[in-house]
Amino acid sequence: MFFRSYFDEKLAQYSYMVACQKTGEAIVIDPARDITPYVETAQKEGFRLTAATETHIHADFVSGARQLAHDHGVTLYLSDEGDENWKYQYLDNLSAQLVKDGDVFMVGNVEFKVMHTPGHTPESISFVLTDRGGGSTEPMGIFTGDFVFVGDVGRPDLLEKAAGVKGTAASGAAQMYDSLQKFRQLPDYLVVWPGHGAGSACGKSLGAVPLSTVGYEKANNWALQEMDKEQFEKELLKDQPEPPKYFAVMKKVNKAGPAVLTNETIPYVETYKELEPYISREDTIIVDTRNGNEFAQGHIEGTINLPYTKIFTNWAGWILDYEKQLVLIAEEQQTVHIQHSLESIGLDRIAAFASPNVVSEAPELEKYANINVDELKAQYEKEDVYVVDIRQQGEWEAGHIPTAHHHMLGYLEEEADQLPKDKKLIIHCQSGARSAIGASLLQAKGFKNIENLASGFAGWKNENGPVK
Repeated sequence: MFFRSYFDEKLAQYSYMVACQKTGEAIVIDPARDITPYVETAQKEGFRLTAATETHIHADFVSGARQLAHDHGVTLYLSDEGDENWKYQYLDNLSAQLVKDGDVFMVGNVEFKVMHTPGHTPESISFVLTDRGGGSTEPMGIFTGDFVFVGDVGRPDLLEKAAGVKGTAASGAAQMYDSLQKFRQLPDYLVVWPGHGAGSACGKSLGAVPLSTVGYEKANNWALQEMDKEQFEKELLKDQPEPPKYFAVMKKVNKAGPAVLTNETIPYVETYKELEPYISREDTIIVDTRNGNEFAQGHIEGTINLPYTKIFTNWAGWILDYEKQLVLIAEEQQTVHIQHSLESIGLDRIAAFASPNVVSEAPELEKYANINVDELKAQYEKEDVYVVDIRQQGEWEAGHIPTAHHHMLGYLEEEADQLPKDKKLIIHCQSGARSAIGASLLQAKGFKNIENLASGFAGWKNENGPVK
């Protein structure tokens, strides 16, 4: 048997390939939308991509299952659990097999047994793997998707918080408790291959270790310690982070079927004159992917700063409008990676990329100041200053700058009308990365008197400033 894992650090998402070395057949579990890594592995190892499967209808990224079926004719093994609201809608004319609890399917001589594990979502399933081709009659491991992570379990509140489906958080928590009782019955030696690692919003305390065992999780995972159902449900729902707004979009996309990607070339604009037609269009967002310091020193009015770093994909999903086309200012060598990052969460409407040189050619540039803690202290209590803390709710509750006002970055644009236009706005997050994004959003909304606390709340605490 052949095994390979893949990790998208921007989404903290794991996918896997398993192949039967005797027959050359390979399956991809929870494929990302960019299927290139799986194709390259198969070609390198001499395998045929014959199957793909998902543990559930994903909310945090666009699945590559449909792309694999379109490009390589793979058979899709997808959940038939849950009610009519949890059924795949794009399977006509594709080779697909719907599976339920207890079903078994083979990829060559490798066996996959389906285990219904609702809680994160009603249709969630896990796959217990047994290497029959290697002569084993005992299972090796389990692909748990968003059911059991290293140190945590999948959150059940996404449907209610992100999609507005009332009552699903409580019912999901109850289902998760029951599913974990099934998990407890598995052999301790079973390897656990989760769908996400640290950094994912699909749980609140995911570990950074890429795999675990059933026995280790029973001993160390908070959710598998002894507690009654009521206590478990209360603990599971407590302190879950805000789910990104784009999660609701992803659920619909993966249920209805993602668009099949083509290899169309996206134009790369080299001059401001070529960029200019896009700037005044109401259906277009100009995104500047340079780092926050460069952006602060000069940028085209109305552009949004989303530096191409580890947090790019998540915040693109939070703040970009899926109904508008995008033009991205970026170095040419980054464009393919940026495109894949955006497409991974369904932001497919990329009209063009533009060279950073277009900024220096612009007739007029906007700026904002990056300030330090001493500069903030000198003015934060003044009546004409409004301090905006854009961190998440849990960060705010753990401590914040006196007189600050909380407007979480993901909701900043829609809460902008609550901010005073006659005062200076000083924006901050924990370290300065998110506040650079926030400063650009507010400037684009017409707030021109803005400063950014470059060292963030961490810098404030280090200077022994008072914390509430």
